[in-house]
Amino acid sequence: MIMENVQITRPLPRSLPEAQGITSAAISAFLQHMEEQQSGLHSFMLLRHGAVVAEGWWSPYRPELPHSLFSLSKSFTSTAIGLAVAEGLLKVEDKVVSFFPEDAPAVISPNLAIMDISHLLIMGTGHTEDTTPYMVDSKDGNWVKAFLQLPVGKAPGTHFLYNTGATYMLSAILQKVSGLTLLEYLEPRLFVPLGIRNPTWESCPRGINKGGFGLSVSTEDIAAFGQLYLQQGVWNNQRLLPKEWIAAATSKQIGNNDGSPGAVSSDWSQGYGYQFWRCRHNAYRGDGAFGQFCIVMPEQDAVVAITSGNSDMQSIINGVWNILLPAMSMEAKVIESDPAAHAELSLILEQLSIQPELVQKTSALEAVLNGKVYRLGENSHKLEAFMVSFDAEKAVLTLQGMYGEQTVMLGRGEWAESSANILDHKKNLIMSCFTWTAENKLKITMLCVETPFCLTLEVEVHESSIAVKQQFNVSMSADDLEAEFVGHLA
Repeated sequence: MIMENVQITRPLPRSLPEAQGITSAAISAFLQHMEEQQSGLHSFMLLRHGAVVAEGWWSPYRPELPHSLFSLSKSFTSTAIGLAVAEGLLKVEDKVVSFFPEDAPAVISPNLAIMDISHLLIMGTGHTEDTTPYMVDSKDGNWVKAFLQLPVGKAPGTHFLYNTGATYMLSAILQKVSGLTLLEYLEPRLFVPLGIRNPTWESCPRGINKGGFGLSVSTEDIAAFGQLYLQQGVWNNQRLLPKEWIAAATSKQIGNNDGSPGAVSSDWSQGYGYQFWRCRHNAYRGDGAFGQFCIVMPEQDAVVAITSGNSDMQSIINGVWNILLPAMSMEAKVIESDPAAHAELSLILEQLSIQPELVQKTSALEAVLNGKVYRLGENSHKLEAFMVSFDAEKAVLTLQGMYGEQTVMLGRGEWAESSANILDHKKNLIMSCFTWTAENKLKITMLCVETPFCLTLEVEVHESSIAVKQQFNVSMSADDLEAEFVGHLA
C-alpha cells in the first residue's frame, strides 16, 4: 500500500481560533491554567476542523526540534501493523510463535500457543507482569526469545496488562514479514505523505526498532498523525490507512477498569484499542510517559498535541476537558472574532518560556572552583569526575563518567546550547545555565530539550571538596530522581 506521487502538505494550515469555532480566551485560559499548575509543558498545538488554531513552545524548546515520544510510539507501531494487514503481509489472527520458530521454547504452553497479533495490539497477551525488563536484561540481546520464554499466566484476550514488550513483538513481526525495520516500513507509507521529516527510532541490540518507545518526532508531526486518524485515514484526498483499521484501533477492544475508586474519572480506565487509549468524552489518544500526548476528539473535530515533562499526566488531560472542550462550539463552525482576546493569546504564546534561574550572578568562590578537577566517590551513576571553568559570560562543565568525558556549556543566567552524552549513549541537545544561589552554592540546570528530562546539579563548595546533589524532574524510577555525590580535589 505504498502511496506513489503523494502530495505533501506541511506545515499544516493555520487559522484564527474563532474562525474554527473556539474562542481565543479559552485557549489563553488553558495555557494560564497549565502555568499555574506548573504542568511542565514543552509544546502545545491545537487543531480544529483541520487547521492549527494555536501553537506554542516553551523556550528554549523549539518547533523544529524532535521530542522523545515514549509510549506514544506505540500508536505509530499499531499503524504499521494496520498497513501491513492492508498489504496482506499478515493477519491479526496470526499466532505470535509462528513467526519465530527458532526462538520458541521447546515446550510451548497452551496460552502461548493461542497468543496472536490481536492480543499484542490490545495488551491482552495473558502475561501478569510487563515483559520489558526481562527482555532488556536478556544477556544475549535476543528480546524476542526472552519474550517467548516468559510464562503466560492467563488466557490471551481475557486480561489487560500494559506490556511494552508486546509492542516490541509487533515491531519484530513486522520486520520479519517485510524485511524492513518499523522506521523503514513507515517512511514511504506514513512519514513521507504526512511530511514527517527525519524521524528516529531506537533499536534493540539486534537492530529491531523498539516499537513500544524510542520514536522521536516534532510536535507538528504528532498533530499531523492525529489529524490523519481524525480524517479516517485520508490525507490530501488519498487513503493512507483503511477506515476499518482506524475504527478497530481506536475503539474499545478490551476493558481496563479495575473498579478502583476514581476509575470513572480516570482516562486510563476507559478501555483500550490497538495501542490507543479510549478517553472520556468519546475521545481517544496515544500517549507517552511524562506527558507526550496525541488526543483526538472526533465529536469536536479537534486534535491536541502536547509534549512535556510531568509525572501527573491526568492533570494535563483534565485541563483539556475542563477548559478547551467546553469552548468548542458545536452549533457554529465560525464564531464572532475577538481581536483583543486573540491579541492576548498571541502575546501569551509568544512569551511562553522556561526562564533561566539567576539568583546571584557570581561568587568569590568561582576562583576556588575554577578549573579544579574533583574526583567523586564510587556511585551507582558511575560519575567519576567533575570540573567547572568560568569566564565573564559563561562556564564550562566537564563530567567524566560511563560515556567518557562530556563537556556542557553553561550560560550565566541565560541558556547556552551544547550536545553531550548526559542521559545515555547518544548525544543529547542540551540547553544549560548556572547561577549561584548562595556564596558557596552553585546551581546548574540542564534541559535535554529533545526529551522530557531536566537535570539540576546543586554544588556546595568547600575548601578542598564539593558536595553535589543531582535531581531529575521526572524519572521512570523514584530511585533515580535524586542522588548525592562527594568530590575531593584530584
